[in-house]
Amino acid sequence: MGGSHDNGADVLGRLPDERAMLVERKPYALGSTIASRELRDLLGAKVHFRADVAVFVMTTRFSRPSEEFAVEHEILAVQRDHLGLWNNGTSLLSLSGVNGHGQGDSRHRAHWKQAYGKFPTGQSLQQP
Repeated sequence: MGGSHDNGADVLGRLPDERAMLVERKPYALGSTIASRELRDLLGAKVHFRADVAVFVMTTRFSRPSEEFAVEHEILAVQRDHLGLWNNGTSLLSLSGVNGHGQGDSRHRAHWKQAYGKFPTGQSLQQP
């Protein structure tokens, strides 16, 4: 799967409990955020492929509206900070506990700004 004609699914598979899983990934540039329209497209793909679990994986961060949309529609939003956890053996489904909390606390956001020079567009360093 993957590519411009994949109907919103880069990976289709099964979880160990036999539920159907759909994964969409977007390698956006550092500093950009995913708009909620991208997650709406994934929700449509979830219906189209009759998937039980939808996962959106990206190399940067989600906008606040896109995080809220993901939580509301039970889409697992895996952003850059979660990729390290997943890569180091954390089970994908255990990341659902941090879904919608990808921006971290004020200390984490300050570290992001120090490490990368600026916080992603549309985000502030203030606590919500």
